[in-house]
Amino acid sequence: MDVWSAPEERHKGWYLHLMVPNTKGESYAWLDPSRLYCSTEGLQDCVKDLLQPFQGDSIDIVAGIDAMGFVLGSSIATFLNKGFLVIRKAGHLCVTTKALSFSDYSGTEKTIEVRTDILKKGLRVLLVDQWIETGGTMKAAIKLLEDQGVVIAGIAAICIENSEVGKWIKENYKCSHCVPEHLQGEFDAHYLKSFALYHSNSP
Repeated sequence: MDVWSAPEERHKGWYLHLMVPNTKGESYAWLDPSRLYCSTEGLQDCVKDLLQPFQGDSIDIVAGIDAMGFVLGSSIATFLNKGFLVIRKAGHLCVTTKALSFSDYSGTEKTIEVRTDILKKGLRVLLVDQWIETGGTMKAAIKLLEDQGVVIAGIAAICIENSEVGKWIKENYKCSHCVPEHLQGEFDAHYLKSFALYHSNSP
């Protein structure tokens, strides 16, 4: 699908077909969602769809997870006219932080951190990442914030896969993602039928 034009009927998730498959091998994620950000209408509709369940909810600030959660999270914060809090990989913030270690989707031990000078008990945060696959990073971010007394007002991602932790997140928090129910199986299987069209149009 061309990023420079949008279909006349822009149903929920139409922009998911803008994403493309991994062409570089097993050391990379199975697809690249960031192509949809190149589409003006795709990014706008993605943000609107993610925020639909939170209409009327009390949200004090949006937080995004390093690194791709920064793109989507800051777009959501701008749309809501709210501030944006970064949850960074350890070692990048030059202020007092709280940190938490965890294992990511590849089994690699990682540490994330958040600044403490703006956190307060009862602060309502909409927590955003680009994707929730195994859910290890998001679960760590939830714990990191909740340990500081923060309330998770909601969780948003382009896709929340039906992994063990993904299901736990859906069951315990108000969540929003862009994948229609009839397409969830393709995302859980890590292969979209739209990939065939991308391959046929590739140079």
